Amino acid sequence: MTNRLDGKVAIITGGTSGIGARTVELFAEEGASVVIAARRTAEGERLAEALGPRVAFLRTDVSREADVAAMIDFAVSRFGRLDCLFNNAGAPAPAGSIAEIPLEGFEAALAVLVRGVFLGMKHAAPVMKAQGAGSIINCGSVAAHRAGLSSSTIYGMAKAAVVHLTRCVAMELGEHGVRVNSISPGGVATGIFAKAAGLPDDKAERTAEAVKKALATLQPIPRAGLPDDIARAAVYLASDESTFVNGHDLVVDGGQIAGRKWSESEAARQQLGAALRASVED
Repeated sequence: MTNRLDGKVAIITGGTSGIGARTVELFAEEGASVVIAARRTAEGERLAEALGPRVAFLRTDVSREADVAAMIDFAVSRFGRLDCLFNNAGAPAPAGSIAEIPLEGFEAALAVLVRGVFLGMKHAAPVMKAQGAGSIINCGSVAAHRAGLSSSTIYGMAKAAVVHLTRCVAMELGEHGVRVNSISPGGVATGIFAKAAGLPDDKAERTAEAVKKALATLQPIPRAGLPDDIARAAVYLASDESTFVNGHDLVVDGGQIAGRKWSESEAARQQLGAALRASVED
């Protein structure tokens, strides 16, 4: 334990599974008091109980403004202040052709992925501005940067909106000492892929181990991303180590969107060379 977040108070939305749950654990290990804000009551209460009195759970649907306002009030009343909000809660978005995506699915996805982030920042901002300090972290995605990296066009669009909304709000709140940044994960082994395929939450969470092999091939670093990778990035952005980092999207993807893997480029180069030589010999 290094106590990088000693004395800080954080809210982590979507904190009952995957990236969110690991971030809750790591923030608590680093000395923070944490509010787990999520929809699954049993899982949230169990995690809070396991981590001790500095961690509390509040059932929260981030798509509902009343829930988000209550979440901020709860953190301040319970722990006295709010130093970090990690808008991590996510949801699958409808896949398929743009001509076939139902409006209801589109709106439901944006309600969580974009509206939830907007509401979190809206209600955290007055508290943090009054303090003259704070760190808001929004969860983006590599799909915000490159088309085709999500099975859902709508998911990629929503995450692009989150990354740019982060920059826009950072320009305002930075003037009050409040930093706003985002983290864009690459292929991280969680249950989100199974949720996107239609599995219920309880079964989806059991598939994380199964997707590691497939995710290991997506980037130069030859392993799947892990919730711990994103949680550690969140600790950095929540800590005083990053007090001059604002309006930044921290991509944590093992190099996935940096370019084409060298081995693939080299194989293509050799294939092209062989084809050219063959054409001359013919």
